[in-house]
Amino acid sequence: MKFLCRFKCLKFNPRIWFFLGFLGCVFLLSMGAYFQFVGGLEPCPLCISQRLGILLTGIVFLIAALHNPGAAGVKRYAILGALAAVAGGSVSVRHVWLQHLPPDQVPECGPGLEYVFHNFPLTDTIKLMLSGTGDCAKVDWTFLGMSMPAWTLLAFLMLATLSLLQFWNTEKLPNRI
Repeated sequence: MKFLCRFKCLKFNPRIWFFLGFLGCVFLLSMGAYFQFVGGLEPCPLCISQRLGILLTGIVFLIAALHNPGAAGVKRYAILGALAAVAGGSVSVRHVWLQHLPPDQVPECGPGLEYVFHNFPLTDTIKLMLSGTGDCAKVDWTFLGMSMPAWTLLAFLMLATLSLLQFWNTEKLPNRI
C-alpha cells in the first residue's frame, strides 16, 4: 500500500518531468564542459557524439515541456525522447566496448576532429565520429570503477526510462496533440 502511495506522489504533470529531464541533460553537458575546460580532458569523437545525443534528447524534453501537449502529444514526445536517448546510448555502448578491447585489437588513432572537419567530406567525418578511434579506447577518468562513457550510458538509460514513463502519466490529460 505504501508503494502505491509513493508511486502516486511521483505522478507529476508530464510537463514537469520533461523539464526535469531537460535539466538533467543540461547538467550532463555542463559536466562534459567542466571536464574538458577545467579538468583538461580532451573529448574523443565518440565523446562528442554522445554530447550531441544528450543535446538532442534535451531539446526534445525542452520542446515537450514548453509545448505542454495533451495525452497524444506527450506520448509522441516520450517516443522521440526515448529514441534520442537510445541513439545516444548506442554510441555509449560502442565507446564502452572500445575501452574494453585488448590493446592489440584497438583501432588506430586517427587525425584530430578539427583536421577531419576541414579536410574530409561530411560523410567521412560522421563515420569517424560514430566509429571512434584509438583515442576513444583510452580511459582518462573513472568513478566507482566506471568510466565516463559507462556513466553516460547509464544516464541515457535513465533519460529513456524517464521519457517512456510519461506513457503512464497521461491519465488526467485531455486527448489532444
